[in-house]
Amino acid sequence: MGRTYFVEETVGQYLSDLSVKFKPYVTGLLIGQCSPQRDYVIRAARTPPKEEQKEGNTSPSKLDSIDEEWITAHASQVSRMLPGGLLVLGVFIIVTPELSKDSQNALRRLIFSIEKSLTKRRLWKPADEDISDRAALQVCSATKKIVCRTYDVQDPKGSAKPADWKYQSALSASWLSLGCTVNVNIHIPLLATSPNHDLEKNTKNGLNRWSKQIEDSIFLINGQVKDNDTELLEGQKKLRGNTHSSTQIFDVKVLTQLSQGSSHRSTATVQVCSGSINLKGAVKCRAYVHNNKPKVKEAIQALKRDIINTLSDRCEILFEDLIINEGHCKKNFERVYHVLPQRLFVPFAGSSVMLSDYKFGDEAAGEIQERFLEMLDQFVQAEDIYVAEEVNTVGICPVSENVDHTQQKQLTEATLLLKLQQNMGMLLPYFYSGNVEIMMGPFSI
Repeated sequence: MGRTYFVEETVGQYLSDLSVKFKPYVTGLLIGQCSPQRDYVIRAARTPPKEEQKEGNTSPSKLDSIDEEWITAHASQVSRMLPGGLLVLGVFIIVTPELSKDSQNALRRLIFSIEKSLTKRRLWKPADEDISDRAALQVCSATKKIVCRTYDVQDPKGSAKPADWKYQSALSASWLSLGCTVNVNIHIPLLATSPNHDLEKNTKNGLNRWSKQIEDSIFLINGQVKDNDTELLEGQKKLRGNTHSSTQIFDVKVLTQLSQGSSHRSTATVQVCSGSINLKGAVKCRAYVHNNKPKVKEAIQALKRDIINTLSDRCEILFEDLIINEGHCKKNFERVYHVLPQRLFVPFAGSSVMLSDYKFGDEAAGEIQERFLEMLDQFVQAEDIYVAEEVNTVGICPVSENVDHTQQKQLTEATLLLKLQQNMGMLLPYFYSGNVEIMMGPFSI
């Protein structure tokens, strides 16, 4: 039996509007949540047009001209704007009747391309109960006929399965929200043996160790430890109505274990380092789960992934900016500070779920509005932008004078761009030349 997708009614209206505006086809993403019993689609977002397409609402006349790389990049950008519990769970295409025959092949290619890209970026490991089916929705622009199928992204050779597509009003009006603040203090050495002082590789290794700590942490929900298999709402008073004010919010505390038991006893490690990066500060995290008898483990898993994603995504932003702006850095031998970007949330109409983004200190509300319009095809009122974090700084320490010119340039260049590590309270890179650094096991948060 195929999966059933419960879809917000406004998504249906959005798809109908697109079918009138764009010919001969338009593609986009489906955003929502998977659960063992059913899947939920709460938003759709069309693929943003390229520069050459912005003049008119037309696409190339053949489906084989679909830009797979462009759509995959869009999915990667959108995934960064989704809080815990939400994911890109499929793609849609609206086509004229003459193109409908080849649309399923196009959808299949897009689904596997997007999943491959998103999986490569994740630091958390998928759970056994994770749903690996992704939706492929085809809509005929003339007849409005809908065909929904799913593909198992764990089985590249598998065939499509039929799925039900059911609209429902106020689907996301009263979802459950979990929020927490995680204090982070991650020390990442830059090994002297690492070729070209590979910041990206070292940072990812450090974040991998930290993400395992988050996975093994204890989560207190409203001050209590709850069994994974119990219902999240067990013992809670049921709230009436589907308004924003009736949304139930759970306050979560994250307790990181200082040790992992005798079987995982840590030992001192001596490593020769050319420098190190210290990521330190407070991370604001949020996750949403449906209100159809969700389990505690579903809610905690969604929040864990938001904690890990929000930090790893910012590291990606750092290295992308490093590639783009590497020619704009100058030597600096004095300690300097930079204002870090802040995490923000915005609502969308008729929903208790909020979407996420990041705001730099000199970034105006108009730039944030433009980004939401481009990535999620959503207009955001400036007064609806909720900044969740305080302004923080990045401290840059000087590079030792006995580092050779090439190393000095690489290290200074990298550290100046560390300001793009969004949402960290303070980022302090410290550099040592030829020193020996002793790391005493895992670092706690």
